[in-house]
Order: sequence, then C-alpha cells, then structure tokens
Amino acid sequence: MLERILAKRIVPVVVLDKVESAEPLAEALLAGGLDIMEITFRTAAAEESIKRIAASFPEILLGAGTLLEKDQVKRAKDAGAVFGLAPGLNPNTIAAANEIGLQFSPGVMTPSDVEQALSLGCKLLKFFPAEVAGGVDMLKALAGPYGHTGLKFIPTGGVSSGNLAAYLKLPVVAAIGGSWMVDKQLVNEGKWTEITRITREALAAAAAAR
Repeated sequence: MLERILAKRIVPVVVLDKVESAEPLAEALLAGGLDIMEITFRTAAAEESIKRIAASFPEILLGAGTLLEKDQVKRAKDAGAVFGLAPGLNPNTIAAANEIGLQFSPGVMTPSDVEQALSLGCKLLKFFPAEVAGGVDMLKALAGPYGHTGLKFIPTGGVSSGNLAAYLKLPVVAAIGGSWMVDKQLVNEGKWTEITRITREALAAAAAAR
C-alpha cells in the first residue's frame, strides 16, 4: 500500500452524496491517472459506494476515511476497502482494524499523538488538520525527533494545489490528502471531464515536487 501511495503521492478525499456517482468518479480519476481513493464514512452512500468501486475497479487502491467506530471499520473492510483512515487516534479503532487485517492510518497532530501511534504499530499517519495545526513547519518539527523511526505522514486539511509542493518536498511526507480534484459540487454535477483534468494537473504538480 505504501509503495503505491508513494508512487502517486496524492490521496483524494471523497465525500459522496449519491451512490450513483461512485463508478463515474472512479472512472474520472483513473482517466486522470490516479488509482487511489479515500471514500469517507460521512454519508449514507459511503458503504455501498465502496462496494461498487471495489467490484468494478479492482485496480484502485481503495480506502475508507473518517472511521470513528469499530463497527465502521468492519463495514469498510467487508465493503472492499483495503485501508482505513481516521481524523484522530482511537486505540479501540486501531485494534479493530488490526483484528481484521485492515491497514489503518490514524490521525495525529501532536508529539504525544505520534508516540501513541508508534506504540500501537502505526507508521503511516494522517496529519490532521494540517494547515491549522502548523502545516509544513509543524511537520518539520515532528520530523526532528521522529523521522528516524521510519514513520510517514499524509497531511490532510487545507492542502491544495497551491501548497502541495511545500508538503511533498518533506522527506517525512508520503502523500497529501486533498479534496479539490473531487470537489463535492463537481461530483454532484457530474463534471467528470473537469475532475479528470484537475486530477491530471494535480499529479503533474506532485511529480514536479519530488
């Protein structure tokens, strides 16, 4: 999983209001060159959307985000997600993911969060909310005492086409999580060609930041 994320360096954070949007969105992202998706469990459409994409597009590295409860972790795995993420760090949720073999990236914001995540065996961490939590400067500070452990961050929250390069140039950053290429309005209006175009541009910008 980490190798594939490191190859693309972008994880689109998707909020789907309609199950019918799931497969066309997956096609649009693939057309733009991106084979990774995080579908958040913030809507009633999330679980069924993951099922449809997992069945129709097995080539996509499919994740489930905003997993806040043990039940959601199991439902995400059963639906076809191969990794899970959360905005915060909940030992019970991490334990539930470990029990069923779902790779999990908890959210962290402070040194204490990072140390707890490491103690629970998590080394790919979501840094959230990235921009308001100190952004690039905070990640540089965290890299000092923890970079040697091999951990990697996926900063999410306020990351955009305008600042992704600054994040991706940090050795401790595996990828960025962003939603601008899968903007809710674009998805709900079915602007798949536009999503493909923005996705292609985002990947080009990520590649240039290496």
